Amino acid sequence: MERARSVKIVGGVLLALLAVCWMLAPAAVAAETYKIGGLFSVTGPASFLGDPEKKSMEMFAEMVNAAGGINGKQLEVVIYDTEADPTKAVSFANKLIHSDKVLAIIGPSTTPATMAVIPEVEKANIPFISCAAGNKITLPVKPYVFKTAQSDIQAVATIYAYMKTQGIKKVGLLCVDDGFGQSGKEQLLEQAAAYGITVVAEESYGKTDPDMTAQLTKMRLAKPDAIVCWGTNPGPAIVARNAQQLQLNIPLYMSHGVASPKFIQLAGDACEGIMLPSGKIAVAGLLPDGQHQKPVLMDYIDRFNAKYGSGVSGFGGYAWDGMNIITQALCGTNGDKAVLRDRIENMKGLVGVSGTFNFSAVEHNGLGSDSFVMIKIQNGTWALVD
Repeated sequence: MERARSVKIVGGVLLALLAVCWMLAPAAVAAETYKIGGLFSVTGPASFLGDPEKKSMEMFAEMVNAAGGINGKQLEVVIYDTEADPTKAVSFANKLIHSDKVLAIIGPSTTPATMAVIPEVEKANIPFISCAAGNKITLPVKPYVFKTAQSDIQAVATIYAYMKTQGIKKVGLLCVDDGFGQSGKEQLLEQAAAYGITVVAEESYGKTDPDMTAQLTKMRLAKPDAIVCWGTNPGPAIVARNAQQLQLNIPLYMSHGVASPKFIQLAGDACEGIMLPSGKIAVAGLLPDGQHQKPVLMDYIDRFNAKYGSGVSGFGGYAWDGMNIITQALCGTNGDKAVLRDRIENMKGLVGVSGTFNFSAVEHNGLGSDSFVMIKIQNGTWALVD
């Protein structure tokens, strides 16, 4: 089963692995299930994150079960809607751990909810794979805590590296006042000097604020070469519309937190020309055929669109990758959580939707700088930045 921990899974390769797990299963346990928990913001302001995550987790379980399950056991997913509320996330996490008796948990969708849940999973010693991006989720490393979303560290480096090629030297920061915004702001400030960039203005906004005109007006007075907005919808879409209304005419960059069709829908034509770092899923069809991640991306996109019609995004990919990681690691463990944890931590070379995962005892995100590309919104859709 060592091979099951490092094989690069793409479509039929996954099904072949599951077939091996099925053949190794004792007939007596064929009716039992492996329970995996999910905590997602299915409804509420972060539903653009949680809805595709829930769908992707369910879709992956259906695919595994159709192929025979894991060691003769079907996967059973138990999912709760946190509504992006940290208190609800903690309550549901405890329900998953103590009542539902799950082997592992995927989610939550947001950084604040994830940070609230971490103490509970640490006490329970249960493998936990977050779908949120905040650096503090896995820094410092916590034994049972992993994540599949690309790091803010890499996102900021991708933005600043591109800005350097454009001769941008002064930036203004507009960050949401929550855990995700704070994490991004820390990196934007910390990495600026290394790219020859000076932060000339810092503003914040509340995640439910209906207007950011005042912050953008102050930003204009500082005369930055570009503005970086760090947040998740709907705030960044409001920022884009306000910038258009003010005729700001300053290049606007966003975080990877808006890399979904929902942002374009919310911002309308105000998002034209906005640039941001993104996983490759947004531009999968534009990647060269020899690109190693493209088959995984297209397989996921095709499966999602065939089942749900639309709405595919990198956010759903976080949950898909989480299920992929757990499925590989689970084979041959007989449901032992400690063994499952160890196998996740030692997983190498797993090509996923979000990038190629290489975990270790000191790296529980496992993604490198190649997990991001710079993209822009052009004619109402995504395009690779030249």
